Amino acid sequence: MNRVKILDREFDLSIPEEKLLKAVDQVAERINKDLDGKNPLMICVLNGSFMFASDLMKRLTIACEISFVKLSSYSGTGSTGTVKEIIGLNQDIKDRTVVLLEDIVDTGLTIINTVEQVKQMGPADVRVATMLFKPDACKRDVKLDYVGMDIPNDFIVGYGLDYDGYGRNLKDIYTVVE
Repeated sequence: MNRVKILDREFDLSIPEEKLLKAVDQVAERINKDLDGKNPLMICVLNGSFMFASDLMKRLTIACEISFVKLSSYSGTGSTGTVKEIIGLNQDIKDRTVVLLEDIVDTGLTIINTVEQVKQMGPADVRVATMLFKPDACKRDVKLDYVGMDIPNDFIVGYGLDYDGYGRNLKDIYTVVE
């Protein structure tokens, strides 16, 4: 599909599944190399990163575990500027290597808040892997260890990303038509 309609908006195809999976392959390759022997805990930030986390986990060859947290900072097509923790981390991560798995980093607010919360739990190391990064939207100094790809500052859906809860199921990424 080259164009989809979600609720009241139309979106054009911008990143096909094949390109997304190549980016996941590259992230997995780096994590496999960097974290071999460290038994990292991968923390998937829901809802958006579930597809990225699933594809990434299938490509990791190192010993690792996965857990999930749910945070929210979006409403409609823009960030609310407020991060709300909905479901917290229940595992002991003291002295563990932790890799936070994000779908997208744009303003940086969500990931900075998440890293700060995780660091308070005493891990040995906290790293960030994001499928997508919007450098032009980033308002904070954010340390990203693994980035699938940089993208423009457009509103997108698909591959786990949504517009008011819809469109997460699309295998490709689509950009809103203005």
